[in-house]
Amino acid sequence: MPMSPWSACRVALAALLVTTATLAPLHAQDASPLAAAQGKADTGGSQGKPAPSDAEQHRLPADSTTRHTLALPGRSLSFTATAGSIRLFNDKNEPQADIAYTAYQLDNTEARMRPVTFLFNGGPGASSAWLQLGAAGPWRLPMFGDAAVASATPALQPNAETWLDVTDLVFIDPVGTGYSRFVASGDDVRKQFYSVDGDVAATALTIRRWLEKHDRLLSPKYVAGESYGGIRGPRVVRDLQTKQGIGVKGLILVSPLLDFREYSGSSLLQYVARLPTMAAAARQRKGPVTRADLADVESYARGEFITDLIKGEADQAATQRLADRVAALSGIDPAVSRRLAGRLDTSEFQREFDRANGKVTGRFDASVLGQDPFPDSSDAQFSDPSSESLIAPLTSAAMELTRNTLQWRPSGSYHLLNGAVSRQWDFGRGRSPVESLTQLREILAVDPKLQVLVTHGLFDLATPYFGSVVAIDQLPPFASKRIKLVTWPGGHMTYARDDARKALRNEVGAMMK
Repeated sequence: MPMSPWSACRVALAALLVTTATLAPLHAQDASPLAAAQGKADTGGSQGKPAPSDAEQHRLPADSTTRHTLALPGRSLSFTATAGSIRLFNDKNEPQADIAYTAYQLDNTEARMRPVTFLFNGGPGASSAWLQLGAAGPWRLPMFGDAAVASATPALQPNAETWLDVTDLVFIDPVGTGYSRFVASGDDVRKQFYSVDGDVAATALTIRRWLEKHDRLLSPKYVAGESYGGIRGPRVVRDLQTKQGIGVKGLILVSPLLDFREYSGSSLLQYVARLPTMAAAARQRKGPVTRADLADVESYARGEFITDLIKGEADQAATQRLADRVAALSGIDPAVSRRLAGRLDTSEFQREFDRANGKVTGRFDASVLGQDPFPDSSDAQFSDPSSESLIAPLTSAAMELTRNTLQWRPSGSYHLLNGAVSRQWDFGRGRSPVESLTQLREILAVDPKLQVLVTHGLFDLATPYFGSVVAIDQLPPFASKRIKLVTWPGGHMTYARDDARKALRNEVGAMMK
């Protein structure tokens, strides 16, 4: 998931003119335990022992491997869990960063031939806890309804919908998230890792090194990413194919952002992408909603709506016509819609949707309402009621799992969401916002057997499902016919809902058969 992943689009706008740092080649080694005396060296030199280097002081502890048995409905899973890290070096053999991972491997299987999936979240600046504890891992944290409050007990429970039945799992935390950290100092190393290309290179290299370390190079390999993972995922697969010598059988994108260009600046497609989600939020107040129920909105968005948008506000009849139709579909006050010329920004929709009752909708899930802390303010001063309340329980649950269940106890802070990462991120070169549709074309062209699964929640305003529909429709048939897009009632973390989590698990299982 994902300043947080929920604000990535806005961060991108500020970063468009930043030049990507020149990337130094990386290579990796496994993190090893420190000497017993580390941290106890005499800094005054009276013992004649040199003080440990900064890299050694920051090194993560040795990997921890534990074994578990999980009782689930109709089955029992015995598996081995490893919490550890892989150290990345530059071309001068200088340590740069320790990348933390959590791996789950099913016991009593032919591991070298068993599928393995590498998962990461987005942001930039989000750890993999969202996918691990919300969707795919052996344990999960309830994340919806009464469980989605900041003071909820962060107690994990067995995940009946874990993907572990069909694939081994490796959750990767990019540097600056989870317990992953820099071991080199200075601005250059941050510029490298906190960039689109540097992040991709580091993630792909970490995947290759994990495969080498665990003798899994022959295993069928899959990559899964959420949110900004829609940018990272196709690029990582491309890097694996062409630079790391690793083939990938499938790519799974959960609530992905595929193209920043359509969510920024004056692009009219941002309004097209959001309109079906706004209508879904309005209609779900009267009963259950599926994508089929939104066929009329999608048809309008593709046709008369975008035609009237292109005519511009100079055409008063077109502007009034679309403003009134947008108000009817979205539930927004017609007077407000006319004032905004029918061009609703996400935050404006959030605040206006139920303003009469002093409530705001979620950005990550527009079906969730919360109190506006400043309902009388002329400025929007509210957070996301569908996501912010999850930060505390999810952070605590991730630390409890790592430190006590998996018995890996790094020093330092755990970062579920690291605003410093997103604020420093280099999103692209010059005036070209970052996108991954180019890499989707390339990875599907180079491998005719590669399959792609794209999933979305109907109520997600952060990465609206219709944006992916429009983007995928622009791809040539050789690519689009191997991309399956599915939607469910739900938000950005659609797997927070039981039905969607089960459906996601079934889609993943079908891909890997």
